[in-house]
Amino acid sequence: MSLRAPLYNPAEEHDACGVGFVADIEGRASHRILQMGLTCVKCVTHRGAVSADAKTGDGAGIETQLPRRLFRRELKRLGVAESAVERLAVGMCFLPQDPTQRDQAKAIIEHELERAGLVRHGWRHVPVNPKGLGEHAAATQPSIQQVLIGWPEGRGAASSGGGRRPDTVAEDDYERRLYLVRRQVERAVATAGLDCYLPSFSSRTVVYKGLFVAPQLAEFYRDLADPLYETALCVFHQRYSTNTFPNWVLAQPFRMLGHNGEINTLLGNQNWMRAREPELKSPVWGAEIQKLLPVIQPAGSDSAKLDNALELLVMSGFDILHAMTMLVPEAWQQMPVMDPDLRAFYEFQACLSEPWDGPAALAFTDGRIVGATLDRNGLRPARYKVTKDGLVVLGSEVGIVELDDAAVIESGRLGPGKMLAVDTTNKILLTDEVIKRRLAHQRPYGEWLARQMVRAEALRINEGKPALAFSSETWPELTRWQKSFGLNAEDLQLIVKASAATAKEPVGSMGDDAPLAVLSSKPKVLPAYFKQLFAQVTNPPIDPLRERLVMSINTGLGARGSMLEETEPHAKWIKFGSPVLTEPEFQWVTTLADPAFQAARLPVLFPVADGPTGLRPAVERLCRAAESAVDEGKTLLVLSDRGVDPQQAAIPMLMAVGAVHHHLIRQGKRMRCSFLCETGATWDIHHYAALLGYGAAAIFPYLAYATVARLVETKELRELDLAAALHQYKKSVEDGILKIMSKMGISLIASYRGAQIFEAIGLSREVLDLCFTGTACKLTGIGFPELGAE
Repeated sequence: MSLRAPLYNPAEEHDACGVGFVADIEGRASHRILQMGLTCVKCVTHRGAVSADAKTGDGAGIETQLPRRLFRRELKRLGVAESAVERLAVGMCFLPQDPTQRDQAKAIIEHELERAGLVRHGWRHVPVNPKGLGEHAAATQPSIQQVLIGWPEGRGAASSGGGRRPDTVAEDDYERRLYLVRRQVERAVATAGLDCYLPSFSSRTVVYKGLFVAPQLAEFYRDLADPLYETALCVFHQRYSTNTFPNWVLAQPFRMLGHNGEINTLLGNQNWMRAREPELKSPVWGAEIQKLLPVIQPAGSDSAKLDNALELLVMSGFDILHAMTMLVPEAWQQMPVMDPDLRAFYEFQACLSEPWDGPAALAFTDGRIVGATLDRNGLRPARYKVTKDGLVVLGSEVGIVELDDAAVIESGRLGPGKMLAVDTTNKILLTDEVIKRRLAHQRPYGEWLARQMVRAEALRINEGKPALAFSSETWPELTRWQKSFGLNAEDLQLIVKASAATAKEPVGSMGDDAPLAVLSSKPKVLPAYFKQLFAQVTNPPIDPLRERLVMSINTGLGARGSMLEETEPHAKWIKFGSPVLTEPEFQWVTTLADPAFQAARLPVLFPVADGPTGLRPAVERLCRAAESAVDEGKTLLVLSDRGVDPQQAAIPMLMAVGAVHHHLIRQGKRMRCSFLCETGATWDIHHYAALLGYGAAAIFPYLAYATVARLVETKELRELDLAAALHQYKKSVEDGILKIMSKMGISLIASYRGAQIFEAIGLSREVLDLCFTGTACKLTGIGFPELGAE
């Protein structure tokens, strides 16, 4: 029986490291490039960490092009014709220590290669020297072997060596076959319960990594000292793991990238990728795409999961530079001087995927192009130098390798969201301007957006219309609403009134002596059971005022297509400047005649006569109703808790949103719709953040608005008319959302939505599993009957 550390959650795996690359612009493979890469990784040793034995590191490694001269010798040893090296692929394998399990894993690999029609030349034991390893690293060291793979004769895979220009179509097909084989192997070994991991499986690249402190890397892998090991590029990485247990698998680089930083939106990115899987389609894969699922491998760190997403895009036909800008785009919404074509490119990419947001310096390669990019805030260092003889060195530090300053023709650092790359095939250094110009003009993105995207702000929906349908005759009903949803006199005065009066989120004194919601003797609203997480360790928060240029709460509504294709219908979206809607905006969007934006109103209520035990069945009915609406082609699901009366009680809106969100993900239908919440259950900034964090796209807070209207009517908001008071309350909410996002270092509402940046306190596993899947809860508690009673 295995014991699980009670406070450890594998989903919290993060990295904070030293990373970079060395490359020859001319694409000349040499042992020198490898040695420079090894020197660089040694020089960022201080960016890693060691265990108590002072020898076991958090991980270090390199990724290079396949050293064909070295493997020509290995093929000769196996009795294979040396010419086969031009069509060679190598699978680096971390196999189980147990001989029986090791044979099992090798048999699975061989079987999948045979099924894919690829040739297995043989197995190679990677020569290693384990003497310098730390105690933990030595005890967990896998059996490290390489499987040498060939492309069948007559299928036309061309050489990538010998100075000839490769047949990229054939090469890409080869890489896809290998990717598919690896994914099938990973699925099979997981089913068999085998401890087997494939660091690389490619005809272009190979990864040498492990649980080292950086200087141990070259000592452990004897191949790295072999003069026949030649490469034109080298990505290097020294790992410092945060909130993790280091192991051989999580050492970097991964198959396409090395990452320094954290992905703050990880759970949301993972959930959205899972939601996308049923919608994925690509002419590259056809029906075989189902064999690639799940895209995100659950045991990985944040860096490994980003690598999973990058690899899928590249293997599905996206240029690696394009794929990186899609996953980690630069700030564009608030940039007034950005080229309109580039802005259109980024806006279109936002229709395909939400950004993986957080502090990041990323070095990446597909074996031909090697590059690096920074997150939109530029919160990780990346400095580079270019020499006269065509050498490019980029890393987390200055001076990580000794260069003659007289030979340096250019030096600098990457700015926020910027990219630098070397194309070793076309022998060119690609600057950020060149890369972005090329990407911006590869499709008519601006024309697609102009024809398809509906921009709500441009329609001036709020002009000439009453701000709110409200009159003093509804005061008795308003009082009942306030009581039903838990809006007490203190919240009314200190939150709603103060927000409307000042246009700012109210600030109180430090400290909170109120009991936890689960321990309180008074009923609490459901968001009170959730605490917001905040940036920690090496993961800095950002200032929502100073960093406003890179932050955005622009909100899109509508169905979303496959992220593996770029077509004009992908731009069919409604864009709002904020997730908080006015009444005219809400009425407009929910009554559109456009078939692409049909709304379904779903009552978020349950009969009082059913008692507290009626809550869970009501949630399950709501989930089924939402699924039926999606099946009918509705793309806007309006979750409404209007209609509360002595016979009907409201399901907590946060519970409704979370339950429907996860139900549709499980059913493979989440990407076909957006959620709009018509609710009386939001007035505090935390309430809005929780709804957005669990998947809501837009919110119409009718009770909060009506309460502001009543304050205007009774002259409690002096010198403010209704329109001004509502505007100020809405602005306070929007600024508060930005502040909450910034506490976790998140810049975009698109990335915050569904990211579940919360910890639950005092909720049962039953509630969490149904409504808030994946949310951490170290102290469980009450279930549906107790929440129903409240």
